[in-house]
Amino acid sequence: MVTWLRWGWRTLTSMRTALILLLLLAVAAIPGSVFPQREIDPARVQQYLEQRPTLGRVLDLLGFFNVYRSPWFAAVYLLLFISLIGCVAPRTLEHARALRMPPPTAPRNLSRLQGHTSVHVDDANAALTRAGEHLRAARWRVRIADGWLSAERGYLRETGNLLFHSALLLLVLGVGWGQGTGAEGRMVLPVGNGFTNSFAQYDDFKSGPFFDRTSLKPFWLRLDRFDVEFERKGTQRGAPLKFDAYVTTRDSFEATERKQVIRVNYPLTIGGTKVYLTNHGYAPKFTVRDSVGDIVWQDAAVFAPEGANLISRGAIKVPDATPQLGFQAVFAPTGLVDRQKGLISTFPDLDNPKVFLGAFTGDLGLDEGVAQNVFTLDTSRLTQLGIAPLRQGQTWRLPDGKGSITFDGVVRWASFVVATDHAEMIVLAGALLAILGLLLSLFIPRRRLFLRVVDGVPGANEDDGGRPGGLLEVPSDGVYLDIEPATSAGDVAVARANSGLAVVELAGLVRSGADTLSEDIAAVIDAIESQRMEAVQR
Repeated sequence: MVTWLRWGWRTLTSMRTALILLLLLAVAAIPGSVFPQREIDPARVQQYLEQRPTLGRVLDLLGFFNVYRSPWFAAVYLLLFISLIGCVAPRTLEHARALRMPPPTAPRNLSRLQGHTSVHVDDANAALTRAGEHLRAARWRVRIADGWLSAERGYLRETGNLLFHSALLLLVLGVGWGQGTGAEGRMVLPVGNGFTNSFAQYDDFKSGPFFDRTSLKPFWLRLDRFDVEFERKGTQRGAPLKFDAYVTTRDSFEATERKQVIRVNYPLTIGGTKVYLTNHGYAPKFTVRDSVGDIVWQDAAVFAPEGANLISRGAIKVPDATPQLGFQAVFAPTGLVDRQKGLISTFPDLDNPKVFLGAFTGDLGLDEGVAQNVFTLDTSRLTQLGIAPLRQGQTWRLPDGKGSITFDGVVRWASFVVATDHAEMIVLAGALLAILGLLLSLFIPRRRLFLRVVDGVPGANEDDGGRPGGLLEVPSDGVYLDIEPATSAGDVAVARANSGLAVVELAGLVRSGADTLSEDIAAVIDAIESQRMEAVQR
């Protein structure tokens, strides 16, 4: 059992698993853009369920209409979080230990490595010293022993890798924190209507389990005008060109009013709260009179838009009429009556507004306390009175003296999302760190360079890798100097003084990234040759 648990943990915390889970998370988010989401447009979800009752019920059970709050999405999210922690933490500790260790001992046989070459020098130790100075100036970590030099560069590549994966972890954490401490409310405002930031004013409000409901900022907003423009020519006819919501706001109940504009992708910020413009449509205005001519309902009814040309459907419920009246309606901003399809819209703007009404009478069921869809009318207990098309300003007198309904005009409506997100800066920091880490891991090569004296220095041909030696670290310049305990300082000085013409071998190893080893070796040889020329001139 323990063996299987260890295997499962190693598999879960591997980099391959983290990448697979990241891919699964991206795939799992696809239904959120394919199917309508309750958090964004509950009216479209209800419409989908009515048009496809069987498929819609199955998709609803699977959570496809609320993807980002579904159990299976949360499971992938949680597994990715655990995998990233288990992957990044050990690699970070290992990288921290590697940063404290000196470069490795130079191999005895450099001919097996990349870029192997050799150079003749008069003084081998002076050549090693000169090479070390050159490499330190080029920001290499250098370790010099008697008869060899080892240098390494590119540790920031692994730092970039770890930074990138830590940034992914920070992003996952930030999104989770935002979901847990944030809130999101939705409301629909016809032009001329206002809104106060309180729970009772929202059409829908959702918050995370750690959201403080007493932290709602008491601002006020009124939709004064909503400007829309559509393309009228070419293949893009009907495409939206501009959505501008002109609003009046007050940051608090005592503050002065301010005129502002909200556009798509340009939200309004009030304190720590952002107001987004998400959708728009039409709200036809009607006046309903009862059998004696008294006005029992007069308002604009918000209709749900469908399709590119904004054919809209809605319902009007008048419980105060005697008997109760209900109307099903289809509105077309540019109406055209088709013999087969009925009322259709040929353009999304208000060029020729028409409405088709179906009138019903009976018990609307509003007194039973059961929530109803505001865009549809339950006709199971109602009696149909008739169907009539209306243009703006026309009145339809209902059969049997039941009353009348007048189509007064049309106003636009806009839907807004009021979002409180306490994790924006965390997500932003994670994104910036991920970009920085990716740049470091892509453009910084990891490589090692070795020099070994093969002639002219006593003991150069011996294998010093197996003998214990002392390591003297000089942190100020990053140099590590090996001193053999069996060799006195005087003997080393004598060996250096008596060294004649020697051969220094150079080779390297590119561990990752771009191969610049040949340029590095050439630069070291140039530095050694320049030192030799300076000695000759002296």
